[in-house]
Amino acid sequence: MFINRIVTLLAALKPATVQAHCDTAEGPAVKDGRKALTTGDINYALKWIAADGEAELRDVFGKALKVRTLGADAAELADRLFLETMVRIHRMGEGVGFTGIQPAGTQIDPVVTAADEAIVRSSDADLLPMVPQERRAELDKRFHAAVAIKDFDVDDVAAGRRYLAAYVSFFKYAEGEDHEHHGHEGHSHGEHGHGEEH
Repeated sequence: MFINRIVTLLAALKPATVQAHCDTAEGPAVKDGRKALTTGDINYALKWIAADGEAELRDVFGKALKVRTLGADAAELADRLFLETMVRIHRMGEGVGFTGIQPAGTQIDPVVTAADEAIVRSSDADLLPMVPQERRAELDKRFHAAVAIKDFDVDDVAAGRRYLAAYVSFFKYAEGEDHEHHGHEGHSHGEHGHGEEH
């Protein structure tokens, strides 16, 4: 009994490693949300959101831009509300609950980190050895499907959502999930799964 309590306490002290990171402060979703706020262009964020969540996000975005002009504290609160709304709607599209934006420094599954780097570099050479041999061909196929459409026009929201659907399909498979997630306009979401989604 005593040993079980010690094990439980030690487990609680161990930093959690999330599988995905769309809900982390340093993840791609939050980065795009911040870019939307700094440029005043919501299109950077809309690819993360299904069409049925767009009106809510646009409403919060418009209000956040106004509040940001009222001072540093107001801007911080406005940014936080917008980013949390964006990630919450994104997560809902994945069928996953929102537990807040995880702080900078949150540990990410190494496969997820390698998958992100693969997209940035347009090369999955370092990622493929990290997954079982029998999954590599399909993962490579999904990787190339995403990379082929990653350079879309930010003003083409539909193209952005098509890219994100391919991106999520790639990440989910890298994480070991075989099934597709539908419900985000083909958005096989989980920006990676954060625990299970991106």
